[in-house]
Amino acid sequence: MKKGVSLSSPFLKRITLLSEKVDRGLFPFNRFPNLLDDEFSLDFPTPVTFFTGENGTGKSTVLEAIAKLCGFHLGGGGSDHQLHETSDQSESVLADFLRPSWLPKVSKGFFFRSDTFSDVARYLDDEGNSAGGRLHEQSHGESLLSLFAYHFGTSERCIYLLDEPENALSPTRQMSFLRLLRDWEDSCNAQMIVATHSPIIMSYPGATILSFDGESVEPIEYKETEHYRITKAFLGNPERYLAELFEDEPESY
Repeated sequence: MKKGVSLSSPFLKRITLLSEKVDRGLFPFNRFPNLLDDEFSLDFPTPVTFFTGENGTGKSTVLEAIAKLCGFHLGGGGSDHQLHETSDQSESVLADFLRPSWLPKVSKGFFFRSDTFSDVARYLDDEGNSAGGRLHEQSHGESLLSLFAYHFGTSERCIYLLDEPENALSPTRQMSFLRLLRDWEDSCNAQMIVATHSPIIMSYPGATILSFDGESVEPIEYKETEHYRITKAFLGNPERYLAELFEDEPESY
């Protein structure tokens, strides 16, 4: 190891688009031509990175491509999970045109997708991975936290990719998730990249937040994110926002 080089997280330092090889007629390049332009690259300077932005801006597409670069099943799970044939394993074309920069290369970890969690939970239960209890015998939110707490290890270098983990988590459980993020970061063995709409989760101290809302992906401060600003404004005066929202609603008879 070179003197002065740290092998603690983050391990994935950057992804760069190999623009000279791109077929612009393929998805997702034809869907996100401005996002995935010839200069597209993302840096990951901190152990925790958040992808934020409106629906349909490419967050999940990029996260899925990173999952493929890590060798994870695109239906969710880790590199050692052989999910059933019925599980989604669609190809990520984008990954074939990305160059990852690792120090060191990490293939342990987990790709969490909220839309396929049920399949992954059933697989883990069927395989006898019952640490924390059988996932299908718990509520959705409880099973998610059990997955994160008991199936995400930090004894080896690993990378965790999470797509909208807040979907089944109450505000209180989202704060419990923040505690798990801190435990994983403190291990120095885990890197986390999380696509989220939750202003609670995005509040995690010291994280890098990348906004997908503009012409390109740019770092953004927490209080400048659209999710934070809208949530704060709404909670500060919900009556005003509800009145504006429903002002054109026809009277009921």
